[in-house]
Amino acid sequence: MENDQKYLTKNREKFNNDLLNFISIPSIAALPEHSKDVKRAAVWLKERMCKAGIENVELMGTGGQPAVYGDWLHAGTDKPIALIYGHYDVQPVDPLELWDIDPFKPIIKDNKIFGRGASDDKGSMFIPIVVFEAIFKTSGTFPFNIKFIFEGEEEVASPNMPEFVSKNVDKLKCDMIFSADGGQFSEDECELAVAYKGILGFDIEVTGPDTDKHSGVYGAAIANPVMALSQLIASIKNDKGEIAVEGFYDEVIPLTSKDKKEISRVPFDDKKFVEQTGAICLDGEIGYTPLERVSARPTIDLNGISGGYQGAGTKTVLPSKAFAKITCRLVADQKPKEILKKIEKHVEKHLPSGVTGKVIPLQDEGDPLLIPSDLDSMKLAKEVLKNIYGKDPYIIRVGGSIPILSAFYRFLGVYTTTFSFQLNDENWHAPNEFFRLSSFYKGQEAYRQLFHKIGSLSS
Repeated sequence: MENDQKYLTKNREKFNNDLLNFISIPSIAALPEHSKDVKRAAVWLKERMCKAGIENVELMGTGGQPAVYGDWLHAGTDKPIALIYGHYDVQPVDPLELWDIDPFKPIIKDNKIFGRGASDDKGSMFIPIVVFEAIFKTSGTFPFNIKFIFEGEEEVASPNMPEFVSKNVDKLKCDMIFSADGGQFSEDECELAVAYKGILGFDIEVTGPDTDKHSGVYGAAIANPVMALSQLIASIKNDKGEIAVEGFYDEVIPLTSKDKKEISRVPFDDKKFVEQTGAICLDGEIGYTPLERVSARPTIDLNGISGGYQGAGTKTVLPSKAFAKITCRLVADQKPKEILKKIEKHVEKHLPSGVTGKVIPLQDEGDPLLIPSDLDSMKLAKEVLKNIYGKDPYIIRVGGSIPILSAFYRFLGVYTTTFSFQLNDENWHAPNEFFRLSSFYKGQEAYRQLFHKIGSLSS
């Protein structure tokens, strides 16, 4: 074990440079003009995995950007199979003028690697690759059976990955899964995630007259779609902050006293939280703490609204159409398609007279996931994190989504333990994204310990 630790230390500069090269590829999945760059990043990753000693490395078709798969399966049938997940695609860089550097000419400054994707997720997902290399190169073998799957569409909600997983069950079959996409609480505090919210996205379109009409001639005699949409949206929540869509909460698993106690352990400063947002005050569903609402209660959010004249001055028209963009963050055991049906019924019931309306489903859809805390993988991760950080991890619920994790459970029957070392303040999805070198090195030691603990198990 000491040899692989020395290998990681000895090769730090090389691994740093490898990561810089990886980050320099503009693998932006959301922009068609970067499609070739995403594939180029997949090829770079394939070659780097082969160099590490990983076998059977291949680019796999998904219907979109390729997934990169590799494995090493010579530890014997008495040893478990672990699957490591991450993603190599990154977010767009806009607004470019707010960056201090070219986002795809990464640099190391103040012991941080700056560049798009440095933290989310290229830095974190590169860690298990170099740790595999360290163990394999110094021992000539590996202590358990391991598989890797890295996708190129996570930043666009993984639209092709659930079907990909369903078609590759035998190849991805495993006993435990670790996600190298996620994070830790702070530089000296760790966390383990036991829940992720699901997501549902849809538009509402309200139509009145066949074209915009003169408001003086027609405004008092026919319905206004913008007004009708506003009234419809107002019906979605009551004055307690509760979602008023009939049956919306029917499948929600209530928080137990133990759940509430775990959530309350997580440091959360209400005043500081408000200050960080620039909002006037806290708001939300009555009867729950702010952290409970953010992490463990379902939401419905109006993301955008449009209709009618938007230019300078006045244009006295009665608009023909009005539109709203809405997303829901769902919790276990809500199902996106069932929630959509309930919203459609709500729209039909509460749509004001004089207009027609329809709900238009969007591609954004993912199931929520509630993960048992007594998994072997979770126990191992907790032991390692406590050893690395000197304290027990916070048990958290994540307000965001990692869509593929639900697919892993649905098709492979295995829950995922998040084991990643990026931090919330590293400007994910924002200008001047960075990854701390201290986190890069700490993650390597954590994965080194984790891999040896997995290797001590028998399947």
